[in-house]
Amino acid sequence: MKTHPWLVPWLVGGTLAASALACAAQAQPVLPAVSPAATRPSLAQAIAAAWQRSIEATQSQGQQRQAQADQTVASSWLAAPPALQASQRQGRGSAAEGQRETELGVALPVWRIGARATAGQAAQAELEWAQAAESAARLRLAGQVRETQGQLAGLESEHRLAALQNQLLQRLAEDVDRRVKAGDLAPADAMATRAEWLASQAQEAEVQQKLRAQQAQWQWLTGLAIPAEPEPPRAASGFDLDEAHPELQLAARAVERAQRKLSLAQVQRGDNPELGVHLRQERPGQGMPTQSSVGVSLRLPFGTDTHAQPRIAAALTEVDLALTQQQRIRDRLAAELQLARTQLQAAESQAQLEAQRAMLLRERAGHIEKAFKAGESPLPELLRALGAAAQAEAASERQQAHLRLAQARLQQAQGLLP
Repeated sequence: MKTHPWLVPWLVGGTLAASALACAAQAQPVLPAVSPAATRPSLAQAIAAAWQRSIEATQSQGQQRQAQADQTVASSWLAAPPALQASQRQGRGSAAEGQRETELGVALPVWRIGARATAGQAAQAELEWAQAAESAARLRLAGQVRETQGQLAGLESEHRLAALQNQLLQRLAEDVDRRVKAGDLAPADAMATRAEWLASQAQEAEVQQKLRAQQAQWQWLTGLAIPAEPEPPRAASGFDLDEAHPELQLAARAVERAQRKLSLAQVQRGDNPELGVHLRQERPGQGMPTQSSVGVSLRLPFGTDTHAQPRIAAALTEVDLALTQQQRIRDRLAAELQLARTQLQAAESQAQLEAQRAMLLRERAGHIEKAFKAGESPLPELLRALGAAAQAEAASERQQAHLRLAQARLQQAQGLLP
């Protein structure tokens, strides 16, 4: 664990040096210790692990299987399963004694002209839509992983600072106790330092609880016990949306899918025609030879516009809805991208200001510490200076975490996956 610069003036050159540095070195974080950087998973690995555990992955697999099944149907030369037909007639009475007629046939539903090609195009559009839906679902899940990772990283930094502040105040309380026993300070000063130390312990426990809750959320989402490596920032591109954005691709595939369904509804205006092949065997009567014949039939349903209108109207509605959604998605993504860029610029400015403020308060705490050792500054003023410096350092660390999260949100808004 690193020692922050604002602690150096207090730790160096006094009785607190060895004990505080040893305590800082022995402090253990809440999350599992990660010594080699190679053992930490990358963000891409974390997203892949989260995808394998998600409901969206199962749903996507089912949608693609259904689209592939539609392709198999469209590639068949039969529009529907064939049907077997069988009938038998037998004469009654003395005049028809021995007469019998047996007929076996097969009904083969066939495609209407152009329907098979249209069905194949519709099945291909369905498959492309399912694949685009998977990419968009992965991007949405990546957003959840990025948010969880950013909050986890911020809490890790906050916990480290809280632990260092607790160690510093502990050493300070012990030093004040020794000076009270030596008669250099009043007992009230020892009580004040003890109270500040107890407050820092409570603060560290609170941050530790939040960190454990965030770690549980990370493990539930990804199944990984170790947080992922931070995602390196990428160079910002133009303000325009990239057409390769997964959600834009999904919207485009949804429009094409709806249009193919409309074309299929316009072609299939009625039931499919049926081609029949029949084998008939006749026995005129006793003593007469058996006669056999083969017949071919064609059943062609009349599809009128009246009966096809409900399906066509539903398909037209789906096309209009897909076009409207495509424009709404484009507008939403453009607004999210603009907002992400604005938030990143604000986070960069705030991080710089917080860093400067923390540096000033560190230097101020160092000067007051020197004055306290020389007997020129009271203990309450030193405690206030140390508290202000610690709060400023924590605020700077939080803002740095917010900056990293803003960078991740910008990459999310641009539709970029690690």
